[in-house]
Amino acid sequence: MEFKPRKIKFKAWDEESKLLMRLNSIDCNKGELIKRGHILLQFTGLHDCDAEEIYELDVLMLSLEKYVVFWNEATNGWHIAPIVNLADSRSFLSDSAIKMRRFGSYYQLQPTS
Repeated sequence: MEFKPRKIKFKAWDEESKLLMRLNSIDCNKGELIKRGHILLQFTGLHDCDAEEIYELDVLMLSLEKYVVFWNEATNGWHIAPIVNLADSRSFLSDSAIKMRRFGSYYQLQPTS
């Protein structure tokens, strides 16, 4: 068996412009990836029913219900939870992902102040 490292990709929420963007560069400080003024959102390695890449804090639709994707520290894995009940989370795997459609980023859906 040959091992191949997975591709690690990010998008970022620009806190000033309030836009979701792809980055040309990310800084690294003592092993931690940072981009000043941005919140980094990691690619989950999963795709939705339209083959769209799913990133951390993406909002996905299943029927009429919206779910948010997040990293769960306790289980060390990706989880989803209904936006209306974030405490009701479950593991997020490819068999769930391919039944859902990416709706946008959690940040894009937040009201602006």
